[in-house]
Parts: sequence; C-alpha cells; structure tokens
Amino acid sequence: MTEFAKMYGGSLYELAAEEGADERILTELDQCRALLVENPDYLRLLSTPSLPKKERCGLLDEALRGEVHPYLLNFLKILCERGQLRQLGDCARAYRLRYNAAHGILEATAVSAVALTADQAARLRQKLEAVTGKTIDLQCRVDPGVLGGIRLDMDGTELDGTVKNRLAGLRTSIASAAL
Repeated sequence: MTEFAKMYGGSLYELAAEEGADERILTELDQCRALLVENPDYLRLLSTPSLPKKERCGLLDEALRGEVHPYLLNFLKILCERGQLRQLGDCARAYRLRYNAAHGILEATAVSAVALTADQAARLRQKLEAVTGKTIDLQCRVDPGVLGGIRLDMDGTELDGTVKNRLAGLRTSIASAAL
C-alpha cells in the first residue's frame, strides 16, 4: 500500500468518523471500488489525461450524486483531479484498516484443503474472538495444496497447522538428523 493511499484513505476515515458516517462510507467505498473493477473502461475514461479534469469530475458527479455520501463523492473527485483514481483500492484498504482498528475488528483468513462448513467457520470465529477479545472478520479460502489441517493468517501472523507444513518440518528433521 502506498503512502498516498494511507494518507488519503486515513483522512477520509477521520472525516467520516467525526461525522458518524464511517460505516456507511465503508460500504459505499467498497461498492465504488467494485464498480470500477467491473468497469475498467470507465476507470480508463476517468483517468484519460486528454479529457479535462472538470469533465472527468463531472462524469463522477453525474454517475454518483445522490447515490453515495457527499464526502465519498468529493473524495473520488479529488482522486480523479490528481490522476490517482487507480489507487482507490489501496485507499479503500487503508480506510478499512482504520475502521477495523477503531471498532475492534480483526481480519483473519482461514485456508484449508476443503471448504469449511458454516458450523466449522462459526466455531473457529468464536474461538478466535475468545482468544483475541476482538470481533473477527473471518474469510475462508480453499487451497488443496495444504493437504489437510488449517492455516490461519491473522494480523500479519501466520499459524500453520497444515499437513503440508508438518511434512515439511518432518522432512527438515530427518535431513538434519546425524546418522
């Protein structure tokens, strides 16, 4: 994540939090980011230097006025004016990190060889919340390469209880054993 994204995403969060609109803007920011990802031609148009900034901002205004919070619309216009609209994803990530920190939310990703059931995911979330004392935003992914078990990525920490990791440890132990 760039310093630009940290600064701008963080500033948007501070403004939204002061006004009590942080949750609404988080949702709308994610929707705008997804919209631009789904419509790369629109992003390309809004990033075209040959189109005057005023016209590009007018396109944003026309498309989003009344649909998103005015702070978010102005934020998008600022990014557009500065030619930084492509950094919206990183700005949204910086916003989410600030939001999560302020609301005691911890993001976690569970990677397993087969999809976790809803019950397994709920139990894992409950255990993590009990251990951390925070609300857990759990994302589950499937990676058949882990063979079995689960790898948990949480706040920059990786807890690896996969069969693949255990086999690698065993391989290292055997290789380093003196005969």
